[in-house]
Amino acid sequence: MKALILAAGYATRLYPLTKEFPKPLLVVEKRPIIDYIMDKIDVLDEVDEVIVVTNSKFFGQFKEWAASRAYKKPISLIDDLTKNNEDRLGAIGDIHFAVNSRKCKGDLLVVGGDNLFDGNLKDFVRFAKTHTQDPVIGVYNILDIANASKYGVVELNQGQQVVDFKEKPQEPKSSLVAMCLYYFPAAKLGLIQEYLDEKHDLRDATGFYIDWLHNKVPVYAFTFHGRWYDIGDHKFYSEASEKFK
Repeated sequence: MKALILAAGYATRLYPLTKEFPKPLLVVEKRPIIDYIMDKIDVLDEVDEVIVVTNSKFFGQFKEWAASRAYKKPISLIDDLTKNNEDRLGAIGDIHFAVNSRKCKGDLLVVGGDNLFDGNLKDFVRFAKTHTQDPVIGVYNILDIANASKYGVVELNQGQQVVDFKEKPQEPKSSLVAMCLYYFPAAKLGLIQEYLDEKHDLRDATGFYIDWLHNKVPVYAFTFHGRWYDIGDHKFYSEASEKFK
């Protein structure tokens, strides 16, 4: 299994902090956000390589970061060849780019580079192994339906299968939201190309892909507990910086 960390965004909502600095390298409690993600991936026996996809603007900074770390898993950096927010590939575009660049043939674990959460990925991967032929997403109950409209909103049946998914709906039906954390089995990787062929204009938010995907194949969800911070703007970054210890 390969692990892919998405780190190619330009984080315009966090300007000026991220104007010349990548969001996953922002510091929370004296450590870059991406270090917390790496800690969780580095202990997974199933993962044999960590791929970090970034862009031309921040590639050098990630190169310095990787050179200064001593994780057990080898880290491969990929430049998606974009230089600004206007020509970005988008999250789905970057997953597709990374899969093709590294010629990924096995299962793929995908984590957003701005995800801070309690709990470990071992339980997530263990759950995913019970659905070896089906995609699995990480979800979290924010307990606030009004704020759920900022995220991909998920509805599950009793078997934890996704029965409805809406990206940033105006009237959410649930406070259960997607975390930008995914397990894609090898047999289903080809669906990313199929999606991009159909929905070539919706390649940014991963939620658009999950909305499309769960109507194609069964998609299951693993619910995380504890704390979760999606570092999307100054408010959440400040909150995470103060409380994530």
